[in-house]
Amino acid sequence: AAHPIPNAHSILELVKHVTAWQRMALLTLTGGEYVSMTGDADWPPVQALTADAWRAGLAAMTEVNAQLIAAVRAFPPERLDELVPGTEFNFYFLLHGIAQHNVYHAGQIALLKQAR
Repeated sequence: AAHPIPNAHSILELVKHVTAWQRMALLTLTGGEYVSMTGDADWPPVQALTADAWRAGLAAMTEVNAQLIAAVRAFPPERLDELVPGTEFNFYFLLHGIAQHNVYHAGQIALLKQAR
């Protein structure tokens, strides 16, 4: 939960943000409505600065990641070119976007770990 770099998110904030977007990708991939999240949905607030909050954040990210991997494996490849309902992009773009999003924030986490 530390903020070793001024005006940067903490690792826990990044974990909660990545989890939220993986959950949105999972929901969309399994037939739910895609929503471009903002505010607290995009950056869920950290409620507690405890070891339990950290473990819960990691557990949530690990669980949704496993569910997303399973959903990607089950997703028919012939549907990748289909537009995500209500958007102007396809499932291929959605999946590449979530992968790029995760890698981007993983880089931020690595920098924050070095800065603490």
